[in-house]
Amino acid sequence: MRCKELRAGLGYSQEQFANLIEMDRSYYASIEVGRRNVSLSNLCKTANGFNMSIAALMTGVTDKTDWSINQRTQ
Repeated sequence: MRCKELRAGLGYSQEQFANLIEMDRSYYASIEVGRRNVSLSNLCKTANGFNMSIAALMTGVTDKTDWSINQRTQ
């Protein structure tokens, strides 16, 4: 996932963002470095914190047009 880049782009510290999405800071930090298998519930919290869908968070594709173009080029 690209959580660190998105969070930094919003100007939040790990602690600020974790508080925003109601998640423990150390747990969120472990997500950023890829040490966690994240539950669907926590993926949803994280995506909502970035105001995007889980699909957009995971793939970097922000809408259906981008997705269909991306699928044709792979």
